[in-house]
Amino acid sequence: MQRYSVSLGAVLVALWLLLSGHYSALLLGFGAASCLLVLWLARRMGAVDAETQPLYLMRHLPGYWLWLMAQIARSNIDVIRRVLRGHNAISPTMETVQVSGRTELAQTILANSITLTPGTVSVDARRNTITVHAISAEGAADLNGGEMDQRVRGLETREPGYHR
Repeated sequence: MQRYSVSLGAVLVALWLLLSGHYSALLLGFGAASCLLVLWLARRMGAVDAETQPLYLMRHLPGYWLWLMAQIARSNIDVIRRVLRGHNAISPTMETVQVSGRTELAQTILANSITLTPGTVSVDARRNTITVHAISAEGAADLNGGEMDQRVRGLETREPGYHR
């Protein structure tokens, strides 16, 4: 619990300093007080734990973000091509994708990654599946190939102490 509180406090202070842009003594004092207040409230609500501060993801997260950005760019080009080709290139479909991640956080990251990728939208998330609307059957087949799911699974390098 202590480690997550320190992590949350550091994030709050960094975010406040980044967004504030004012560094006078009075405003730094107000910033510190507001960060401490938010941290105290979060701890009191029981909202500071492994799920809200997933420190175990940090080692692999930058690599995943780079890979996801490449997928987003590739999907943008695919959607543009399909729109320019006309109605015959678009074949909307609903598909159920299996989730192999152990945690609800992994399922959430996968569902959000799918939605961020143009041409696909996560419609529903259940215990081990995500229902996806895709602009084409090929896009849905790519998701069922499981590369995105395996990359999200790779983020879970150690068990965070809670299960679905």
